[in-house]
Amino acid sequence: MSTEKHINCDVEDYFQERGPTVTFSNLHYCVQETRFCRKRGPEKSILKDVSGIMRPGMNAIMGATGSGKTSLLDVIAGRKNPAGLKEGKVLVDGKVVTSELRLSSAYVVQDDIMMGTLTVRENLLFSANLRLSPKSHSSADKTSRVDAIIQDLSLTDCANTKIGTEFLRGVSGGERKRCSIGMELITSPSLLFLDEPTTGLDSNTANCIIGLLHKLSRRGKTVIFSIHQPRYSIFRLFEHLTLMHKGEVVYAGAGDHALEYFTDLGYQIEPFNNPADFFLDITNGEEKPTCRYANKTHPHSSDSNNPLAVIYSQSHLCQNMLEELNHVNNSIAGDGRSQDKAAVYATSFLYQMRVVCGRTLLNLLRNPQTSYGQLALNIFFAILVGLIYYQMPLTLPEAWQNRSGAFFFLIINMVFGNLSAVELFINERAIFIHENSSGYYRTSVYFLSKVFADLIPNRIIPIFVFSAIAYYMMGLKPAFEAFLCFSLTMSMVSLGGVGLAFLISASVSTFAMANILISLPFVFMMVFGGYLVNLNSMLSWLSWLKWISLFKYGLDAAFTIEMTGQNFTSGKIQIPGEVFLDSQGIDYSARGFWQNQVALLSITLICMFLSYVQLRRINRWK
Repeated sequence: MSTEKHINCDVEDYFQERGPTVTFSNLHYCVQETRFCRKRGPEKSILKDVSGIMRPGMNAIMGATGSGKTSLLDVIAGRKNPAGLKEGKVLVDGKVVTSELRLSSAYVVQDDIMMGTLTVRENLLFSANLRLSPKSHSSADKTSRVDAIIQDLSLTDCANTKIGTEFLRGVSGGERKRCSIGMELITSPSLLFLDEPTTGLDSNTANCIIGLLHKLSRRGKTVIFSIHQPRYSIFRLFEHLTLMHKGEVVYAGAGDHALEYFTDLGYQIEPFNNPADFFLDITNGEEKPTCRYANKTHPHSSDSNNPLAVIYSQSHLCQNMLEELNHVNNSIAGDGRSQDKAAVYATSFLYQMRVVCGRTLLNLLRNPQTSYGQLALNIFFAILVGLIYYQMPLTLPEAWQNRSGAFFFLIINMVFGNLSAVELFINERAIFIHENSSGYYRTSVYFLSKVFADLIPNRIIPIFVFSAIAYYMMGLKPAFEAFLCFSLTMSMVSLGGVGLAFLISASVSTFAMANILISLPFVFMMVFGGYLVNLNSMLSWLSWLKWISLFKYGLDAAFTIEMTGQNFTSGKIQIPGEVFLDSQGIDYSARGFWQNQVALLSITLICMFLSYVQLRRINRWK
């Protein structure tokens, strides 16, 4: 009992700061419609002259699908593209805020975005490590806070259970939602945004989630959330209700006064009907007033496609709210203070690298289909190639023919064998956008974590295993130096293919488009590498394409390693391998060999750099 009291005291300390008051006035938000082939269409208004005040407590934004409730939430939370906000401003405690609000507040997305291979505790600890400064919070403090959050959110029974993926059974939907909320509560924010926190949950679990939010609001937090159609036990907890319809406010005020407001307009609720359902029926036009109140309607309300919004705009509720907003705005004009500052991360670059790389490695080890599967696939192909070209003889003409076929097959395997890298950024796109937008880590940290913690163990090590098996089974030049150069060449070709896959993965968001885009350059590189087609004689105007082909540089280097200093026999005649190299126009000097390696490295680095640029260009706005 004493331990439980101690934990509860700790939790109270984490949530002792009182939440701010959020005000927004004359919000007019539009989106640019996109037509065929990305042709820009007309602008569509999502929010139309929306104003309101939300104080510490439970603030619900309710409405039917397409009413603009989520858009309003995102605009207030700073998650919408500022270019779409044509008019209006959002203030927090009377101060203008910009991008810093996204780092100082907490935002829980509708789809619970977490690393599925990590446990509940590991996900919470990941958030604590990156969002709490090591200078002010020791490792013990972070662990203690995570334990307190787990206790407070009733996650003790599943604390060491993995979240779950499509291949791994994990926690329940309610536990996922509570864990998602817990990751945001780590920083003890005074302002909490939630996008439809009850979506996809059964009524009992939804009731528990809203009960949890209500408990947080009782500690002084400002909780703002959108919700679709809550049950009555949830609805009665709303301290402030904003009812949206067609991008406009049709009611904003105390939750327990909403029924009285619509009753005064002539609407009558049936016995035992849920007020939330009743309000949605009114906005959708399924409920009609029993009597007309001419004095409550705008003279031109018949010209409006949203008469309820017109009626609200003329109500005392709206007028009182607008007066208070004017008072706040006037005080801002005199104060002139602003929080328009650059976002500052809680942890350093190197500290973020250590934490994010650790999670990437852990995720890699817990995904056998991508980690161990990649190694097993390379071993299988190495044995297959070794058996097909087992102990190739030095007699002509089969010696040159077999080696040409073997090297071409190897390069194809190096290039196409890394197509799994194309899913790397697509799989974690939602996680990256959410965590990067919430201030977990820098974009460069995420990108380099993939390079160091995924590229090296998942791409380089399997290639060396592949080379060790295939090289000696095929009976290539026995010198160990030649084997090392061969392994280096295979690794560089593989990295070039991975670099291009990274670029495609960072540029598109769907597997279908990624598969199309990755196949085209690989096929072009193969065709125009100079071995399937003699470009100088047939397609001279395309001969320049060979200089950007992984196949050309990889094959040139492989032939140089094997043919240089090697003698082949044709009957009783000894023919040096350099004859073959001369016939193919290959520079087999040491300088020529290393030029191929530099070219492969350049292609890799260029693709990697462009991948990083594409990651930075990903649209983080909702």
